[in-house]
Amino acid sequence: MRKLFAAATFVAGLAGFAPLGAPPAAAADAPANAYCYIGWPRDGEVLAAGKPFRVWFGLRHMGVAPKGVAFGNTGHHHLLIDTELPPAGQVIPSDRNHLHFGAGETETMIELPPGKHTLQLLMGDENHVPHKPPVHSRKITITVR
Repeated sequence: MRKLFAAATFVAGLAGFAPLGAPPAAAADAPANAYCYIGWPRDGEVLAAGKPFRVWFGLRHMGVAPKGVAFGNTGHHHLLIDTELPPAGQVIPSDRNHLHFGAGETETMIELPPGKHTLQLLMGDENHVPHKPPVHSRKITITVR
């Protein structure tokens, strides 16, 4: 039984999850001059309804690394849709408003329903926790018609 528990704990660690009962990880430090931005679409863009559109991410003064990889001055993108920045020091939620790009992706295709929408990027560390200080883009507004 002990071997089974040890194996399960090892596999969970490989998947980027802390074993049960582990304290939350502290946020990784980020360079003070680091910033991310949405390269496309631009703020105010009007996009066609019923078809996916490309969103590409930009990052300066930091590198991109996949979830679970602890390497200084790196993180991975999270796209926030129609929501506010999550509280500092807490894991970024994973739901339809908080899209995770833990494989290190720097672009995606999304489709949104007609209406006004906001998009914002937030960098997370290897544990999906925003950096100290937080590295995020400005929020943009797009319209889907």
